[in-house]
Amino acid sequence: MRVVLSNSSGVPLYRQIKEQIGAAVLAGDLAEGATLPSVRALARDLRISIITTNRAYTELAAEGFIGTVPGKGAYVLPLDSALVREQLLRQVEEGLQTALDAGRQAGLDRGQLLEILDGLMQSEPDRTPGGPARDE
Repeated sequence: MRVVLSNSSGVPLYRQIKEQIGAAVLAGDLAEGATLPSVRALARDLRISIITTNRAYTELAAEGFIGTVPGKGAYVLPLDSALVREQLLRQVEEGLQTALDAGRQAGLDRGQLLEILDGLMQSEPDRTPGGPARDE
């Protein structure tokens, strides 16, 4: 597992670690049961404080991504469908917020933004939740 940190992004380092590991779990790049580097090893590799890596692991554990065993390390937990849905909804919300901010900068009003969203949704194939596109 490779974690890349940016000191200039404005995002706290612990959060960058948490988001990258969480994304790798959701994408299946880190499979259930996969072991993660120890807090100390990750801190050493990234040249950051142990406190920073510990906070990232603590939050990942609280959100159900990883389990920890004192003296043994951290490992990826089985994915919970509710967790996956919550994370996907969070990603959708963040994407919509970014689009909303861009729309406001472009001077679009609520009606224009909703019209764009409606047009995008109509141009998508009809899909059932979690399923393939349906042919009409």
